[in-house]
Amino acid sequence: MITQASIDEWYPVAWFGGLELNAPRKTVLMGQEITITRLDEGNAEVIGPDGSKLSSCTRFDHLWTSLGKPAHDVFEMPEALHDGRRHVPCGCIKVRCSPLRAVENFLDIAHFPYVHTGILGEEDHPEVRAYKVSEEDNEIWARKVQFFQPQAAVSAEGGIITDYMYRVPAPTVAVLYKTCPAKEDEWDIITLFVQPTGEQECAVWPWMSLYDDENGHTDLIHFQQTIFLQDRSILENQIPKLLPLDPKSEVPTKADLTSIAYRRWLKKRGLYYGAETEAA
Repeated sequence: MITQASIDEWYPVAWFGGLELNAPRKTVLMGQEITITRLDEGNAEVIGPDGSKLSSCTRFDHLWTSLGKPAHDVFEMPEALHDGRRHVPCGCIKVRCSPLRAVENFLDIAHFPYVHTGILGEEDHPEVRAYKVSEEDNEIWARKVQFFQPQAAVSAEGGIITDYMYRVPAPTVAVLYKTCPAKEDEWDIITLFVQPTGEQECAVWPWMSLYDDENGHTDLIHFQQTIFLQDRSILENQIPKLLPLDPKSEVPTKADLTSIAYRRWLKKRGLYYGAETEAA
């Protein structure tokens, strides 16, 4: 369901470094065809389906735009600006699922032992420890999340208890702060920027901000894409296709606190694109 609140949000539509100068590229945002043209090293022009110029900006190596009139800027991520970090755009993965389903799946740690066995979890350690979820400054935060992971990152050696924080600053954005194997006083940052091409399909732009001087760029991208591709078959076979916002539609567990908060947050803000608002 398209609402004005959804129309007035910012959405990622391209990796900026992959756009050729003055070479128009077409893509789809919320069922509407838009045209992107990179003008110089830091700017691009986005033309809407009616020929009008859309608002746009470059953040986190990606181009963001809106079909409406956002009342706010694209969210900030000051931790990603710290010296020594490597910024790693991970390309684009197209998924036949609701864009909101893609975000919710990213927030779920209970599936790690079964879907990401040997990497993010293992069946001998399926426990999801108690954690806290709150809404702060119109964002969802999950803190004090801990989980045993056999290989928490490319740079990790052996299994460790990994500390997590999850953040949802926008309806189709999820940010994960996790234990940094290379620097104890910092977090590795892994994000999911989701472009809603339709209510049941999306383009996912993973992006990372890491402290890792040992592994090659290709290895870092491959690690992240491997994890997401393991999720894709799950996402594309979920029923119902749209994300249910009615609490009676699906039975939650204690491990689903972030998902519950995310659904309530979407409903409160009227962000229904990709959602099912009533129980079937």
